[in-house]
Amino acid sequence: MTEPPTASERITEEVTSWPGVEAGPGERGEFAFKLGRREIGHLHGDRVMHTGFPKAVWHELHEEGRIDYHPVFPGKPGYAARRIETEDDVRDVIELLRLNYERAVARHGRPV
Repeated sequence: MTEPPTASERITEEVTSWPGVEAGPGERGEFAFKLGRREIGHLHGDRVMHTGFPKAVWHELHEEGRIDYHPVFPGKPGYAARRIETEDDVRDVIELLRLNYERAVARHGRPV
């Protein structure tokens, strides 16, 4: 009997299906999702996603309770953390990464 996929496996499967997205180990133990050279976010196992947003977007997402401060930058809007504990969290992490993906594509286009 096979185990169901983990949160990080489900997120990775979806995010790497988007055109131009590659994923792999980062420099500090994280698992990063990149569009070209731009990171759209990264995971720390099945526990948390870290990313960044423009401050106006960050404040909106924070007010909605979808993100919190990044632990390395406490009290500094822009850097974000999202805990992964439930299926709803998995879906929202994918939506947050998609938001950054769409922003990057709109600004820089898809890499060739």
